Amino acid sequence: MNRTIRAVIGVIFILVIAFSAVSICQNVGKRIKLDVTAQKLYTLSDGTKAILAKLDQPVKVKLYYAKTASMKAPDNIKYFNNYYEFVKALLEEYAAVSNGKVRLELIDPRPFSDEEVEALRYGLKRFPITEEENFFFGLVVQTQFGVEKVIPFFSPDRQNFVEYDISHLVDTAITRQKKKIGVLSSLPVMGDEVTGYMAQMMRMQGQQPRGPWTIIEHLRQQYDVTTVPADTNDINDVDTLLVIHPKKLPEKTLFAIDQFVLKGGRTIICIDPHCFADQPAQTQMQMMQTDHKQSSNLPGLLAAWQLQMPENTFAGDRGMAIPASMIQNQRPEKIIGYLKLTPPENFNRDNVATAELNRVTVFFAGALKETAGPNQDDDTGIQRTPLLTTTKKGGTFSTSSPFELRFPDPAALMRKFIDGTKPVTMAYLITGKLPSSFPDGIDIEIAAEDPNDTEPVKKHLTGLAKAEQDCAVIVFSDVDFITDMMAYQNTMFGKIVVGDNSSLLFNAIDELSGSADLISIRSRGGFRRPFVLVDRIEAKAEAETAEEVEKINAEIQGFESELRELLSATKAEQRQIVGSTIVRKTRDLELKKLKARRQLREVKMKRRQSIEHLGNRLRSFNMLLAPAVILIIAVVLGIRRTAMKRHYISHASDA
Repeated sequence: MNRTIRAVIGVIFILVIAFSAVSICQNVGKRIKLDVTAQKLYTLSDGTKAILAKLDQPVKVKLYYAKTASMKAPDNIKYFNNYYEFVKALLEEYAAVSNGKVRLELIDPRPFSDEEVEALRYGLKRFPITEEENFFFGLVVQTQFGVEKVIPFFSPDRQNFVEYDISHLVDTAITRQKKKIGVLSSLPVMGDEVTGYMAQMMRMQGQQPRGPWTIIEHLRQQYDVTTVPADTNDINDVDTLLVIHPKKLPEKTLFAIDQFVLKGGRTIICIDPHCFADQPAQTQMQMMQTDHKQSSNLPGLLAAWQLQMPENTFAGDRGMAIPASMIQNQRPEKIIGYLKLTPPENFNRDNVATAELNRVTVFFAGALKETAGPNQDDDTGIQRTPLLTTTKKGGTFSTSSPFELRFPDPAALMRKFIDGTKPVTMAYLITGKLPSSFPDGIDIEIAAEDPNDTEPVKKHLTGLAKAEQDCAVIVFSDVDFITDMMAYQNTMFGKIVVGDNSSLLFNAIDELSGSADLISIRSRGGFRRPFVLVDRIEAKAEAETAEEVEKINAEIQGFESELRELLSATKAEQRQIVGSTIVRKTRDLELKKLKARRQLREVKMKRRQSIEHLGNRLRSFNMLLAPAVILIIAVVLGIRRTAMKRHYISHASDA
């Protein structure tokens, strides 16, 4: 056999071996997977595994995706192809981990097919692409007892929480019914709840009823959400009470909240020393009315729980401040009250509600402080656990009036702030057998039974003076963090989740409801990793120029102050000093101010160049790292090979 034939046979054998290896790996290696994503996006969380371990009956999971139709669709539909692959890979993990309890079906509903009719019957959302083709992307979970749970559409605003939504569907299909959440608020968080004649009248007047906040819409997907009137004297038939921005509540409502907590009702309270979502009405703005206060507080209830939130006092931290523009077309500046909370310093890692959070933003949050409680000098057994805090350099700053933040000056607020020595707390979990704020009860007025009697009748209400079982309350000193402005972002696909603000509220509800498994899943939602090194580079560059920038700004302010004094002269004085030294001095001050501003621009430009230079060095290091490692390995292997060769030759010569 000549050399050519041997070479051809060798190539054929190599191809056969290669194809065989690929085939074997495809079949044998299906269960062998490696998740190299930073937050293990394709690996099920411990919470999901715990839920799947509790399954005592088979569950059928049907994933509907119009894959064929998406190929003909515009780009905004083709975007979902990658999303679908992610969901499919995740569901395959569900089936693999469940020991056969979860059976996955992938369905491509074609036009006029039984699958399309079935998808519509389940209530999946349909998006027409052509006259015949429709786009579907939803999920149906079925149990053998006829329970059906549906995700009508995998909306982009829930992409970070796909695992939570699927696990919640499986969990509720097997074990739980929807819990009921009561919402009590002075803000229109539930939207304009108008129907019938009132809704028709608004439409005739060209008005559209306001929709609910996005956080409420998302809560309704998981819970039964109902409104609690702000003038109620009894709260019942809800599992969790959510109090948002309680302003000027009557005493009977405060008593109702107090008794709901003492009876074991789980409660979440969001108060705020200045709520930006609570904007005055347009008519008030036009008439320059200043009696609209944007603060909310529950001092009586907080005092019983050994907490307080001082009025017009806010949490701040230079290292956590975020640049933003408070006025349109204004250059963004760091706002000392606009804070970005990141791990590990800002979240309580020992509490399930905050342990896995990655980023939460708050807007002028209040400073919660622990107190000894009214007339209580001894330990009452109340436990107060901080959930959200600043760093150790955090502190507080105050405003002279509640209207100072109506049009805030970021630079002036920053000058007010003084670094502290210990963290400032913005959220507490309060547990224990809490005392009542109304131990002697209250008197309320009720309508007289006799319609002719116009005088109101007083009635005395009594309740528990102290809880007979452990209570649980979570208090946040900010309301804006759950608004659409802070927790969501508008895109072409609708509102999408930003950061972990919404996760924090959901986690708090689930913790009080006792569903720790679901908390551990949802908290994985923040897939975006913070650019820690980039932030460190920018902070270093800013620190190096901070003193020089402050000095130049002080000079500019001094020049402007002198100019104002010169220009404040009367018209008569101005006529007398035309051409005098004062006019020349004014011109000199203007030139000095322009020169100082030029120096400030140069300093900021050097700072930007320094940041870019450090960034380029980091980028170059990253690019050269892999080739350098490969080169080092090659050199080491070459040296080793040479040494072994010499060793072999020396031994051969000895023989």
